[in-house]
Amino acid sequence: MKIAVIGGTGLIGSQVVKDLNAAGHQAVPHSRSTGVDVVGGGGVDDAVEGAEVVVNLTNSPTFDDASPAFFRASMDTLLAAARRAGTGHFVILSIVGVDRVPALDYYRAKVLQEEILRDGPVPYSIVRATQFMEFMEAVLSWTASDDSVRLPATPIQPIAAKDVAAAVADVAVGAPLNGIRNIGGPEVFPLDELGRLTLAHKGDARTVVTDPGAGMFGAVEGDVLTDLDAHLAPTRYADWLS
Repeated sequence: MKIAVIGGTGLIGSQVVKDLNAAGHQAVPHSRSTGVDVVGGGGVDDAVEGAEVVVNLTNSPTFDDASPAFFRASMDTLLAAARRAGTGHFVILSIVGVDRVPALDYYRAKVLQEEILRDGPVPYSIVRATQFMEFMEAVLSWTASDDSVRLPATPIQPIAAKDVAAAVADVAVGAPLNGIRNIGGPEVFPLDELGRLTLAHKGDARTVVTDPGAGMFGAVEGDVLTDLDAHLAPTRYADWLS
């Protein structure tokens, strides 16, 4: 199959391309660095021409209230190009529980992206993943000081980026779901405990202070970002750390 991977040079996209090509498909990465502008439309028609599947892994450059405009413009541009090209399957990556955290601008923007896809002209699949293990460094940095890090006890089910990529590649070569597939890591941790495990592994002596309102995940109530009924990936957090 010929598969256009938009955002194909990033953390997930580059691994998706690698996995698909290793399986014998023709996966082509596209991004701003290859001349594709998903907002303005430059290079998009050429990128999707002849593609049986389009995988859209592009992301908003910000996580604030400007993110809905990015997803609106990029999805409208890509779906219109996919329709003109006769593409039979359009795949996006979203977030487990994304529709249950209305307090976060970025999550509302991802819900909008899903809605545009569902209402669009191309058969589709949505892969919703739990939080990437690779993002823990960023999460720690949001509320760090010289001697401590403040984190809420929000339940998190971390998944390795390589496992996310494998799941996206698997969905891309299958029949359109016209629905959602949830994927997650094999374990659930309170975010503050995950922070302690991460710092201890790095030999970082900073203390993790449990603060229910700290950082982006302080706005998340309950265990909505976890799903033990999802397709569970194999990589455990301790193994990923090592």
